[in-house]
Formats: sequence, C-alpha cells, structure tokens
Amino acid sequence: MLRPFTKGPLFARNLMQCRTSFITKMPQSSRTLSLVIAGAWRKVAKIGQEWGKSPNQSAGNRAARPRRRGLYVGQSRVISRIATVALRAIVVMLLIVTPSLLLPNTSADVAQIVTLIAIFAASLVVFEYASSYPCLIEFREAPPFNRVRFASLFISVLLLTLLIRGAYAPSSLTNLIAAVGTLVGEAIDFPYSPVRLVVLMMPEDTSADQISLVRTAAGISYLVSLLTLAVFIIIIRLLNWPTRSGAFNVWVNLPTFDPTAGGDVVERLERDARFNIALGFLLPFLTPAVITAAGSLFGTLSLTNPQTLIWTVAAWSFLPASLFMRGIAMGRIASMIEDKRRVNAARAEKEYIAA
Repeated sequence: MLRPFTKGPLFARNLMQCRTSFITKMPQSSRTLSLVIAGAWRKVAKIGQEWGKSPNQSAGNRAARPRRRGLYVGQSRVISRIATVALRAIVVMLLIVTPSLLLPNTSADVAQIVTLIAIFAASLVVFEYASSYPCLIEFREAPPFNRVRFASLFISVLLLTLLIRGAYAPSSLTNLIAAVGTLVGEAIDFPYSPVRLVVLMMPEDTSADQISLVRTAAGISYLVSLLTLAVFIIIIRLLNWPTRSGAFNVWVNLPTFDPTAGGDVVERLERDARFNIALGFLLPFLTPAVITAAGSLFGTLSLTNPQTLIWTVAAWSFLPASLFMRGIAMGRIASMIEDKRRVNAARAEKEYIAA
C-alpha cells in the first residue's frame, strides 16, 4: 500500500530539500533584482539630469548653480512643456470659435463646422510644438515672432467681431470700435488704395450701410496690421531678436529653407527677404483683384455673411503683415550671418598675423 505524500519521512525529506534550495537561491535572486532596480534608477536620474539642463548652459554656470536632483528638474521641464503646448492649443481654439461665440444667431451647422476646424487646428499645434523636429511652423524656437503674429490675428478677429456685434447689440465698446474704424477707413479710402479696392470688390447692388461696414472693417484690420509691423520692428531693435533667446537654429526655425541647396546662404536669405517684402506690399492690392476675377468663374464672394466678412478681411490684412515680418526676419538672419563671418575672418587674420 502506497503512503500519501504528505505523511512519512519522504515528505519531511522533500520539505527539507525545498527549504534548503529556497534559502540558498533566494539571496542571489534578490541581489540581482536590487542591482537591476539600482541600474534603472541611475538611468532615469541621468535622463532627468539631461532634461534639466538648459541648452545654452555652460560648464561654469552649471557649477555655480545649486545642485538639485536631475529627475525632479526633468519632470518639471516636461510638465512645463506639456502645459505650454496645451495653452497654445486652447488659445488657437479660442481664436477660431470667437466669432461664433460672440455673434448672435449662429446656426447649429456653422457651430459644428467651426468646432471641427478648431479641433483640427489645435491638434496641429499640439503635434508641432510637442515634437522635437520641425514640421510646418516657422520660427518655432525664436519667440516672440509667432506670438506677435498670433496676437495680431486674434486682435483683428476680435475687433471685427465686436464691430459686427454692434449692429445687433450696440454698446459703448462697439461704438468706440466703429468710430475708430470709420475714421481710419475714410482716411485710407483714396483712389487705388487697398481699402478702395476692397470696397470696389463689392457687387453693384450692395447697400450703402454694407459698404460702410466693409470700409470700417478694412480700416480696423489694416490699422492692426500696421501696428503689428511697428511692434515687431521695435522688438528687433530693442530686444536684439532673435539672439536674445539663445543661439538661432536654422533647421528648427526655418524648416522649409535648405542651407545646402546651393549658392551662398546669405544671398539666398536676402533674396527670399526681398521677395517676401515685395509680396507683402503687393498682396493687399492683388487680393481684391484676384477675388473679383475669380468671381466670374466661381461666383461672387458675398460679404453679407458676418463670419465670411470677418475672416476675409482679417486674412486680407494678416497675410501681408505676416509676409512683411517673415521678410524682415530673414533679412535680420542674413545680416547676423554676415556679421559672424566678418568677425571670424577678422579673428583668423589676427591670429595669422600674430603667429
């Protein structure tokens, strides 16, 4: 008769063997596990130290600053970057939905389309600024170039929205905006001016009130674009843009510009700068003519719709100002490269003479 495994000396012997083997092998496995955990912790701390370093930080500055745990510094930088990207996406969505939020009688279909466009634009901003590699947005790491452009577009859209809202729910703010816009529009409305071309773009059967509204909107938007250019020039002169924020990376800030495509980089930058400035000067005159010519093929653009009027006039003034800013920025970069070459040549000549 077979004895059960749980009785007799056989069970005791097996139990002693299991106990002996468990005691002898357990310290080895725990030691290996502790070594693996310690190595992983050191790697994470090293990554945190790399994230915590500033890209323009020198060895002397690192020695002078108080020592902190690199992991915590890296976490703070990651959290700060995520918060910045989220804030950019939110303000872009707010820009797109502003006319729908402030204007009355917005239909459900228009609200859905605007929401879809806002989500798409916010996703593009998140993918662009969360990535370490450039994609579409220029001067991404050279603030405040894009901030000035965004502020210009946002202010223009907001003022135009409040101007049109004054026709439905007038207030002291809307009356002030309408007065300033009327004054600027009438001052700029002379023959062959951009505002006059926008007014002439309207159909012949347009009412006088609608023409006056378009003239006022064009005056406000054109004034905002001129102030934007003035602010950007002041930033370049006083804040020494773009070297104030650190070294300028051409690959990140100019993803569509290839320095190795051929020819001298300075000459190509100066040529692109002149082209952008010329196009920015001509675009306010060309846009109404192009829209009028395209009206015979695709139908006349109706500016009676409030949102169509807002985005058309805002784009009419924003795109030339943006091209002006891009041309000025590329000319600034070309002059910086030329100055750097001159300094390096003088230094090399001085070292050669001293040797």
